Amino acid sequence: MDNKPETSPEPDTQTGSSSSTVTTHHHLTDLTPDEYQQLSPSITEFHSYRVNSGQCSSLLAQRIHAPAKTVWTVVRRFDKPQTYKHFIKSCSVSDNFHMSVGFTRDVSVISGLPAATSTERLDILDDDRKVTGFSIIGGEHRLRNYKSVTTVHGFEEKDGGEIWTVVLESYVVDVPEGNTEEDTRLFADTIVKLNLQKLANVNESLARNGGRGDGDASHG
Repeated sequence: MDNKPETSPEPDTQTGSSSSTVTTHHHLTDLTPDEYQQLSPSITEFHSYRVNSGQCSSLLAQRIHAPAKTVWTVVRRFDKPQTYKHFIKSCSVSDNFHMSVGFTRDVSVISGLPAATSTERLDILDDDRKVTGFSIIGGEHRLRNYKSVTTVHGFEEKDGGEIWTVVLESYVVDVPEGNTEEDTRLFADTIVKLNLQKLANVNESLARNGGRGDGDASHG
């Protein structure tokens, strides 16, 4: 597969006369000052949104005790989100699917959530910088105009000691009619947090076993 970074045009959440610049709601209190300082440029570039009226946005972080190349092999697999996303029952892609911007996946959601299906489009895939993102473009669910970006960042102690990874995931989404911004953010944050925790469990197990994700071995 070609290593050339794949990107789509800027999300429409970044433009529009009815929008206003706001600070994305951060959940980064667990990061050390050094981690935050190193991550700050990526937060500005990939995880800051201009949020339209009637939308909310959030940014969450997860520390994972595994190398970034291992974490990325799992995160980049747009066609296999069920590897670490709790609430996905199945995922299908077209016969001509390629891991490239513009291709879509159809996701079935487990029962018990206010959702049944979701059609999602790959917006960003940059293997060099370890950035990916998607938009929800259809399906039966409550997350309208949902756009998400995930970035994977490797860290290493200066003396060549511990290696670890911080994953940042942010989103912007419409607030459903009859719901508050706080309720919508709480719902979406809960899903993202649980997914990131499972991502950590999956990758820390891979690291302990000396394994990799099931992504293309040419990436990392």
